[in-house]
Amino acid sequence: MQFESLGLSDIRVSKICLGTMTWGQQNSESEAHDQIDMAMDAGINFIDTAEMYPVPPREKTQGDTERYIGSWLAKSGKRDSLVIASKVSGPAEWLPYLRGGPRLTAEHMTHALEGSLKRLQTDYIDLYQLHWPERHTNYFGKLGYEHVENESAVPLRETLIALKGLLTSGKIRQWGLSNETPWGLMQSVSLAKELNMPVPVSIQNPYNLLNRTFELGLAECSHRENVGLLAYSPLAFGVLSGKYLGGKRPENARITLFDRFTRYTHERAEAAVLDYSNLAEEAGLSATQLALAFVNSRSFVTSNIIGATSLDQLRENIDSLQVNLSQELLRSLERLHQKHLYPCP
Repeated sequence: MQFESLGLSDIRVSKICLGTMTWGQQNSESEAHDQIDMAMDAGINFIDTAEMYPVPPREKTQGDTERYIGSWLAKSGKRDSLVIASKVSGPAEWLPYLRGGPRLTAEHMTHALEGSLKRLQTDYIDLYQLHWPERHTNYFGKLGYEHVENESAVPLRETLIALKGLLTSGKIRQWGLSNETPWGLMQSVSLAKELNMPVPVSIQNPYNLLNRTFELGLAECSHRENVGLLAYSPLAFGVLSGKYLGGKRPENARITLFDRFTRYTHERAEAAVLDYSNLAEEAGLSATQLALAFVNSRSFVTSNIIGATSLDQLRENIDSLQVNLSQELLRSLERLHQKHLYPCP
């Protein structure tokens, strides 16, 4: 297993991070525990979750993902062997059961953190992330930015002051961003320095062969500010595995079950996936191996967040670390990127 530092902190995390958002929806508690066992046997020490998980979010299942992790921690006694990341939800009228609609204020964040700690059965979280910004901006598949005058967003400074208090309390060790923009990352770094608090150590954004928008502005920020990417959706909701090509909808697959996951299922994406799948076959790789190995190879990626609903999928995903892409294959990937330029935001 390869390990990287989270930003400038002393926390070292595995290059592969175990994603968990299906636990409590598509995966049972025992299946979640089996996944953690397999991941740890492979050398993975990094688990990512969120207070709103599992996804799709529902009131009756909210928090179950953290509960499953917590019951494994209680059973195994291996808390100190893991780096656990969780997230506090940003503003969302569609989550009324979370504090009447979550906000990134000190009161909301303290309440959210206490809930996560209780469910996780731990007294600290290694990495606490802002799941999405308080302000209106272009995240969750929206490419263009549209400015909103006089919005009632909680100021970023107020949110960071609240985070500083949580850091001082020892209940979180480091903090990070998620679904953020270049402006948001740079403003967060600047404000943190002004407030004499640790700067963010990571940014968790989507990144995959269909969605390389992170490279447009955030990749340079990541390098120069030491705020590495925790890449989520590296398989584009499983689309890059090729299993949905030709309109196929495998039984119990995420896109088959939930029609909300449409970001990567349109005609342009299908054409790109077909080309990437053919390239993988020519190279003697599975489409999954090619897609994950590409993300693993990026210098700005601290850790690649993989999710799976079966142990076979998880094993293949973890094994992507053994795949080294040749310069010739990387050039072929770049040619296909230019052919299918940013098909998905």
